[in-house]
Amino acid sequence: MSEPIRVFVVEDQPEVLAAQVRLLETSPAVELVGTACSGEEAVEKAPPARPQVVLCDLGLPGIDGIEVTRRLRRTTPRPEILVLTVFEEEERVLAAIRAGAAGYLLKGASLPRVIEGIQDVHAGGTVIQPSLARVLLRHFGSPEQIDPPAPAALTPREREILQIIGKGLSNREAAEVLGCSRATVRTHLEHIYEKLEVTNRVEAVAEGLRHGIIHG
Repeated sequence: MSEPIRVFVVEDQPEVLAAQVRLLETSPAVELVGTACSGEEAVEKAPPARPQVVLCDLGLPGIDGIEVTRRLRRTTPRPEILVLTVFEEEERVLAAIRAGAAGYLLKGASLPRVIEGIQDVHAGGTVIQPSLARVLLRHFGSPEQIDPPAPAALTPREREILQIIGKGLSNREAAEVLGCSRATVRTHLEHIYEKLEVTNRVEAVAEGLRHGIIHG
């Protein structure tokens, strides 16, 4: 069995933080290495704890989740950031992703969904919802803005996977749809990233929209 993923949680509401801690402590897939109740506390306490993934409330007072993300992504070792929000605040989520977040989950998501999100970002993936893909479409995908085809053509399977992740499916969900393993999906994603000259799912979806591979 693989080592548990080291997780740090940032949440300013004590009762919500306690609930998150209780849930995470029931899963052998993760190891809780610390918590913080403010952005200021997070940027001080998280780096010494050396988390691999940080679950961070987006709506923190003072230093908000966007700035926490920006600062923690400058630390060494650099953790993956998964922001948590009550509502699908798409523009703020997009700002967090621009700051370096690997994606987001809604607060109250089930434990399996949270664990899957942690595993996905730890494995180099990005957790995006369909609504975020629509935001990307508004930014990059209007017909008059579509660029010529990408210089390195994607295979039909790679196009199919890019279209699927553009709908917000996780690696596991994409694997179920395609009838293959998560490892196979990850391998295809690595090839997609290389060909599109991007580093994560969000950038890949944006490029897919911009080049007309994904249609909103």
